[in-house]
Amino acid sequence: MIFFQKLSSHPFPVQAFFEQSFIVTCAVEKSILEKLIPAPLKLDTFQNHWGFVAMALVETKNLRPKGFPSILGNDFTLIGYRIFVRYTNVKGKNLRGLYILKSETDKRKMEFLGNIFTNYQYKTIDIQKSIHTNSILFLSKSGGFDICLKTDIESDIELPTNSPFANWQEARRFAGPLPFTFSVDNMRKEVVIVEGKREFWQPRPIEILKFSSNYIEHITKNQFQIASGFVVENIPYEWKAGRIEKFEI
Repeated sequence: MIFFQKLSSHPFPVQAFFEQSFIVTCAVEKSILEKLIPAPLKLDTFQNHWGFVAMALVETKNLRPKGFPSILGNDFTLIGYRIFVRYTNVKGKNLRGLYILKSETDKRKMEFLGNIFTNYQYKTIDIQKSIHTNSILFLSKSGGFDICLKTDIESDIELPTNSPFANWQEARRFAGPLPFTFSVDNMRKEVVIVEGKREFWQPRPIEILKFSSNYIEHITKNQFQIASGFVVENIPYEWKAGRIEKFEI
């Protein structure tokens, strides 16, 4: 049992190339999201009122254990639903990161391996991608989402109408990915901390033409508002091996 628990704690570093990463962040009244995160994590809030859940859609290339040749890597589309959180580690340092609610992918191989080596709850879904003159559409019947983003990147993109942010600089703090990703084993009172490393990370605002997600509607009781949208492209990315810490409540 201990062997399998360690196996699912991100036991080795992984690297990949992000061809494109689209992030849609939704603002939710903090009391709703606080119920979704386990102790000892705490919600990362804005103006002491808003918490944030984000849906990230990442097109990866050559994903593989670090050090393996790229030819042995695999190409996947990954979708992650995550909440922005904070965690105080055993040294008393306040770490800012993401708590993964669930993950989806377009290939069963990623579901199989992802659920062996992580606790991110991967599931294989259909993902349809349509590229148009000035927009890109992602649709999934089994995943229950429908997203359309404007691909003509302009310098004067406005924030979504009901965003709590005053400007894109504020919004960037809740775009992700953040330095750390956390998963929690309450039975063993353990936190798994995975640190990400990336280069040339410069998210650009993107206009959201359409967004619906059955999952976000469900977990927020449909009480969310779109806060921001960002895109990054052509990024080498690496996840370090997971680090396990004991905690007490």
